[in-house]
Amino acid sequence: MPRVEFIKLKKPEKAKHLCELADLYHRQGQRVLITVQDENQGVTLDSFLWVWQKGSFIPHAFDNGAVECSDEPVVIGTCERNPNGARILIAGKPCSVDFVRQFELVIDFAEVYDDSLAEAARRRFAAYREAGFDPGMR
Repeated sequence: MPRVEFIKLKKPEKAKHLCELADLYHRQGQRVLITVQDENQGVTLDSFLWVWQKGSFIPHAFDNGAVECSDEPVVIGTCERNPNGARILIAGKPCSVDFVRQFELVIDFAEVYDDSLAEAARRRFAAYREAGFDPGMR
């Protein structure tokens, strides 16, 4: 059963958090999957990971179907697929409960700066709890 943690975002700074978390877990030797809404967000995050912090390097790939991602420690993807066998999911977009079951740790976001996004996060929190997870808040 994965551990599910929500991070409360008071400002629309999710990309920054995605990079920080990917860096943190990569430095710990963990494989990471980051899900994003669409190809545009994937390409943007792919570029952002190269420059988000001076002197930082996070080896990664955007799983767009054109590259092999199985050896990459950090993969960005738009669909519910785990090409690098990651044990950590950073949910930049909502994922199904069935998909998150394969991970040890799932990081989700409560975007409280927007009422509709905050309500969607509450529904995901409740769905995780209903599925038997014990979600927490950071």
